[in-house]
Amino acid sequence: MDDLRQTIARLRGPGGCPWDQEQTHASLVRCLIDEVSELIDTIDRLDLPHMREELGDVLIQVVFHAQLAEEAGHFNLEDVAREVNEKLIRRHPHVFGENKLGTSDEVLVQWEQIKAQEKKAGPDKSAALFKDQPPRLPALMFAEAIWKQIEKRQLPVPASVDRAQVAALGRQLDEAALGKMLFEIAAACRAKGLDPEAALRLHTLKVMRDVEAKHQAAATA
Repeated sequence: MDDLRQTIARLRGPGGCPWDQEQTHASLVRCLIDEVSELIDTIDRLDLPHMREELGDVLIQVVFHAQLAEEAGHFNLEDVAREVNEKLIRRHPHVFGENKLGTSDEVLVQWEQIKAQEKKAGPDKSAALFKDQPPRLPALMFAEAIWKQIEKRQLPVPASVDRAQVAALGRQLDEAALGKMLFEIAAACRAKGLDPEAALRLHTLKVMRDVEAKHQAAATA
């Protein structure tokens, strides 16, 4: 681990690699998604030799992000490891304490109870209009989840979103037509040099902000 940390620091440092020196937390997101996807593929195939390799590629991403944070004076890899280790101990009192449990179902119930207590001790999110989504969902899943909340709660949508047009488009689509449309959009993005994941995520976040603003304006009117 120390050798890997030193290698990443060397790549980032003076006389290092121009590509590595240019990277930011944001620019590395796509790399992280790609590496995790490749790891999942080896797990699905039970390809253990390649799984070891792909775990290493994911580990590079963790060390790289920690290096960027350390350079900016925020935290380092030791801080990351220490915090997650403390969380594991805190969430397993049946192992590291005296509260013994006999089944995995009991463990899961206790895990959620401890997690809920930790959230209560954190920032108050009770007034949030949108419930939290799993961090860094793929942009397409993220957009779908946000639209589901908008529909379910009949939230006011901004002018950039036409409910009738969305419904009409949905009536025209089937799985094959949708797949073709999404593939062509991805291909067009590639030709134009655009990142479809980033574009959709940013637009979805903008829709969320606009919906929250309209909701707030209606509530105070």
